[in-house]
Amino acid sequence: MNEQNQPHHVALLGATGAVGTEVLRTLIAMPTVARITVLTRRPLSAVDDAKIVEHIVDPLDPKTYANLVAGHDTAICTLGVGAASSVSKEEFLRVDRDAVIAFGQTCKTHGIKHFQLLSSVGVSPTSRVFYLRSKGELENALRGLEFARLSLFHPSNILTPENRYGLGQAAVLAIWPHLNFVLIGPLRHLRGIKVGILGSAIAKNTTASVPGAGPMISVLEWDDFHQLAQT
Repeated sequence: MNEQNQPHHVALLGATGAVGTEVLRTLIAMPTVARITVLTRRPLSAVDDAKIVEHIVDPLDPKTYANLVAGHDTAICTLGVGAASSVSKEEFLRVDRDAVIAFGQTCKTHGIKHFQLLSSVGVSPTSRVFYLRSKGELENALRGLEFARLSLFHPSNILTPENRYGLGQAAVLAIWPHLNFVLIGPLRHLRGIKVGILGSAIAKNTTASVPGAGPMISVLEWDDFHQLAQT
């Protein structure tokens, strides 16, 4: 399955977030990406390009975007609550799990072959940690949709140029970049990842060549992000 030289049409949900913005910037620069349909709650401000077709939708209501996803090769979802501790568990599940499952179901119904999800390291549907358990439930639901290709991105802490979410993120941004020397061997996947590298990796994975012809599920971690970003 070599898609590298084929014109690509991509549907993106979550483009206004830190990762989504970097995904969008890289997609714009890729010659094989012909069109990017951005589904967003609010107008884009950070990125503008002739490839972008923007639609204001309600991510929690598939009826507002169902007719917009047909005719795309790949769907990318970076939608999520930025600071999980700032909302109730019910609201978190509504946005981070249920809305994304609905997006996946809609994409599958309308013929999208490749679905890419920004998830998290350590996810498991049986985890005792609420955040990781909900992400694991989401991934299980997407696996059940049987996309021809499903790419699950598992970053640890995402390192942004600025502090977006208060003291907790400030501590992560100050400390985590200095831990790489101890996060080695089986712990490499826990290294913090710069948002620009992660966004570039997700975008470039859209047209990356993959072996085989059957359904493929890939879980991508720290080393994969750097390898993809460098292609």
